[in-house]
Amino acid sequence: MITIADGGMGRELQRLGAPFRQPEWSALALIEAPEYVEQAHRLFAEAGAQLVTTNSYAVVPFHIGEDRFAERGHELATLAGHCARKVADAYGATVAGSLPPAMGSYRADLFEEGAARNIISVLIKALRPYVDFWLAETLSCLDEARLVGTLLSDDPLPLWLSFTLEDEGAAMLRSGESIEDAAQLAQQLGAAALLFNCSAPEVMDDAVRRTKAALGDDAIRIGVYANGFAHAEQPVAANGGLRDIRADLDPASYRAFAQRWVASGATIVGGCCGIGPDHIKALSSGLQ
Repeated sequence: MITIADGGMGRELQRLGAPFRQPEWSALALIEAPEYVEQAHRLFAEAGAQLVTTNSYAVVPFHIGEDRFAERGHELATLAGHCARKVADAYGATVAGSLPPAMGSYRADLFEEGAARNIISVLIKALRPYVDFWLAETLSCLDEARLVGTLLSDDPLPLWLSFTLEDEGAAMLRSGESIEDAAQLAQQLGAAALLFNCSAPEVMDDAVRRTKAALGDDAIRIGVYANGFAHAEQPVAANGGLRDIRADLDPASYRAFAQRWVASGATIVGGCCGIGPDHIKALSSGLQ
């Protein structure tokens, strides 16, 4: 049975005309016009998404600033949870509580456990009343996942871990750590699912196959939600600017990638940055 996840919130908000800019990214709509967040959630649910991911990814100091996070971080994460829960209940979906990389996307080198612990703890406390499971996403290194596992060690809700990968060559975490080590850590933390996100579709099949082999008979589910970013000649952090979206990655071609991931062992498929409701509709109609 394939679970269809939702797509990329930030670029969907931009497409809808919501307030959207760097550095606030998708958090700006929460701050200024949360009705757009609900609209984006609804569009993904109507397209067939079976889960709604809270728009809490950018509710971190990197995006909204230290002072605003201290003053309003809990409030904004609570609003993100409320928006997701409202739409999920209307469409019979589940809610994934997004726990982002606290120090910046793609930046394993910036990870600092003490600061990250404080940030993620605020999000967990605010989101807990609204979510059905936790989604620690766009993790660049194993230490980020270990921290989340520690903070949620006594939490009864399932934990999904999702790592971002280098966009070229053999699949590996952006820290250089291996897929196999990520699978081993997921087992140690008792994760219910191990996913890969915010990376090029081309690298995902290798990651799925190697994860499947590393997990063996373990019941951990495997998932993919790739991004639609165009190739960059120079490395660009995911939150370092607005990257172009690929013109060749239409819904049909994205579904073709997803079919390969499913054939290799993925049972959760959705989309990240630049993957919109039309892509999710193609998945929901073509993978069930």
